[in-house]
Amino acid sequence: MRADYETSTDAIEIVLEPVERLDHGVPVEGGVVIVHFLDDRPVVIDVIGTRKHDFERPLRVAAERYGMDAEALIAASRAAMAAPDRQVQLAVGARIAA
Repeated sequence: MRADYETSTDAIEIVLEPVERLDHGVPVEGGVVIVHFLDDRPVVIDVIGTRKHDFERPLRVAAERYGMDAEALIAASRAAMAAPDRQVQLAVGARIAA
């Protein structure tokens, strides 16, 4: 997973899968999060207005709605904001059974 926070637009792009094109995007929670699809699978997520909005809740809603890992999306978003205007790579493994 790759994430990039652009300070000039106050937006995070999370790339779940590198693709050449997108079929369509679906706004979640009033457009704070936009989930982009290719062949009915989520491949890119945009988080808009991170300074104005709590973006974690909309990411959780999107993750639940489209079968994604909310914790991984939030971790990628936080990492991108910690290193703005640069790409951040994040690998999240499966949960370890207790």
